Amino acid sequence: MSKLDILIAPDPRLKLTAQPVPTVDNEIRRLMDDMLETMYAAPGIGLAAPQVGKPVRVIVVDIADKDETPRPYRMVNPKIVDASKDLRIENEGCLSVPDFYADVERADSITVEYQDESGAEQILEVDGMLATCIAHEIEHLDGVLFVDHLSLVKRNIILRKLQKAKRAGTI
Repeated sequence: MSKLDILIAPDPRLKLTAQPVPTVDNEIRRLMDDMLETMYAAPGIGLAAPQVGKPVRVIVVDIADKDETPRPYRMVNPKIVDASKDLRIENEGCLSVPDFYADVERADSITVEYQDESGAEQILEVDGMLATCIAHEIEHLDGVLFVDHLSLVKRNIILRKLQKAKRAGTI
């Protein structure tokens, strides 16, 4: 396994729509392993392939606390097929938008269809923080960042600060 570089907004590659994965093969499994290593090292609780410069529909998620046994999800071609009308607000951050957080409203529970690391079709019903995290990562696959849920003014302030920090070499 190896750590990958995480793209930082406003990198234009983060705004692209990721392509479906035709076959879950060793290359995709290796990508998921590398993404998990990268996510844990960051540290974070979710990572989408576009965030590491791979424009494919792959995400990894693990919301286990540091003192708990890891419980990673590896998802290929994930799709939310149902979402509750009940909403929750979570203070979200993102490895591609370091050091910035904002409240985002999302469905409290979702049903996700995806392929696991063996290529088998799976259906997962989740709620709470896990639902929020999976929904956040799936949005990355469509070129959406959590800051896109904010007002234009707030989003632009954050993106300008990130550009300035990138130019200064602090991120």
